[in-house]
Amino acid sequence: MSSSPSTPLLDAGVINRCRHRVRLEHDPEAVRPEVPADPAAEQRRADRAAHLATVLGVLSERFGTQLAEGGPDGTLDALREGASLISGAVLPADRDAGRRGSVPLLIRTGEGYLPVLIAHHRITDPGEGARTAPLTSPWYRCAGTDPNRKARAHSGDQLRLAHAWRLLEPTGYAAPGRARGGVIGLDADVVLWHDLEAATWPGGHTALAEYDTRFADRLAIATGSRDTAPSRIMACRRCPWWSQCSERLTEQRDVSLVTSGNDADQLRAAGVSTIDELAATEYTARIEGFTGQLREAIALARAWLADATVIRKVGEVLVPRADVEVDVDMESFGDAGAYLWGCLLTGEPIGMEPGYHPFVTWDPLPSGDEGRSFVEFWAWFSEVRTRCTELGLSFRAYCYNERAENRWLLSSPERFPDVAGMPSQAQVRRFIESDQWVDLYACVSEQFLCARGKGLKVVAPVAGFSWRDPEAGGENSMRWYREAVGYGGGDTHPDQRDRILRYNEDDVRATQALREWMSKEANGLPHLDEL
Repeated sequence: MSSSPSTPLLDAGVINRCRHRVRLEHDPEAVRPEVPADPAAEQRRADRAAHLATVLGVLSERFGTQLAEGGPDGTLDALREGASLISGAVLPADRDAGRRGSVPLLIRTGEGYLPVLIAHHRITDPGEGARTAPLTSPWYRCAGTDPNRKARAHSGDQLRLAHAWRLLEPTGYAAPGRARGGVIGLDADVVLWHDLEAATWPGGHTALAEYDTRFADRLAIATGSRDTAPSRIMACRRCPWWSQCSERLTEQRDVSLVTSGNDADQLRAAGVSTIDELAATEYTARIEGFTGQLREAIALARAWLADATVIRKVGEVLVPRADVEVDVDMESFGDAGAYLWGCLLTGEPIGMEPGYHPFVTWDPLPSGDEGRSFVEFWAWFSEVRTRCTELGLSFRAYCYNERAENRWLLSSPERFPDVAGMPSQAQVRRFIESDQWVDLYACVSEQFLCARGKGLKVVAPVAGFSWRDPEAGGENSMRWYREAVGYGGGDTHPDQRDRILRYNEDDVRATQALREWMSKEANGLPHLDEL
């Protein structure tokens, strides 16, 4: 698509952005929303900026990285001079393609350059097969197959690299050969190199081809030649336009309010556009391309109309119980580590103090003291299990959505193997694969339909539980943690430490309350067949 003088120039951010949001952002008649400051979002931006500055500082000290001052002209000057590493590159806008953007780092290879991102997230996992080069020798020629790492599935990184590559090509300084790009992640010890022309995407597509398709679509939307309509998706939670879209969707009683984005599209294609139409659909109906359970989607629509937050989809609600029970909730700080393991011990007496037990480090993460706090948690936890065995009592532990807890349960032995008392990863794995470890989120998902979402903050109030802190939530706890430990060199705030502990205690008491309710009152909820 050829552009005109009025064609907007789009940056890499549009590629993963909601299509309707792109339209609103480029519609001169759209009323821009007034969004209050989001401390969590501002902090994420500050963290990304600090990480970028740190990595570029290390590279500059080691290799004399050339800063591309002066925008596109400065970047072109650095490219002409043949600098080995160019930081802060602002590539010339490609007005014919409607494209603009920048890239944190350009690395010279042979007769040209490759783009490199500096990301504030982890880019690899334990495994093998990733193509990496050490940060001490970041060049592509130094990259090889890593026997200890596998690449994480960050599709957004590859699409951003494809955007940078398409901007680099018209300058004449793109490295000859296949399109490639690198990413330096949170650990900042390697460059993970991606082949953007490898057929590793669904359907045998390449990252470059996927990017080209998405960019052409977003450009058509931004120029007004392709229309869109709002539809609720995961990204709506943080979108500044959500208040406007939400109002419109609610007025229209749109099906996306009770189904996932793709399934909502399939329903509309089949002529089912509203919650009322979905609720009136027979349970035996079939919708081509619908990936979820249509019967459950119909029941959710009926629950929404009945203003029922939770309904049963089983005849009898069951939850595994034991003589002695421990509720577990972990608090982490992004990818930096897990600083708090909160446990609630209830049930038959075993000679250990019942109630809430926090195992915490207040050293700013990442810190080796995280290993010490984990060992203390595991030792206490193991003692509870041992005493239950000795006394002939059954034992179970509970969490809400085990993915987060399991991640840090399994990674702690790997990251802190030399801390005295650290269990082996095999020991931890045996526990989480046993019937002693119960994910209440899975229990809820299997037995209930939740018209307003399945998060603990949504479901536990149905069981009569409430948090003491009116601002209780994961995003806010991140901010409290920063203040609690004086992250980034600031003053520490002991009151925020107390606040975090209260919040964590309420989380484990919430899962206990939910479990008790599921064992008793939950069977009084309406069944989906009754709606």
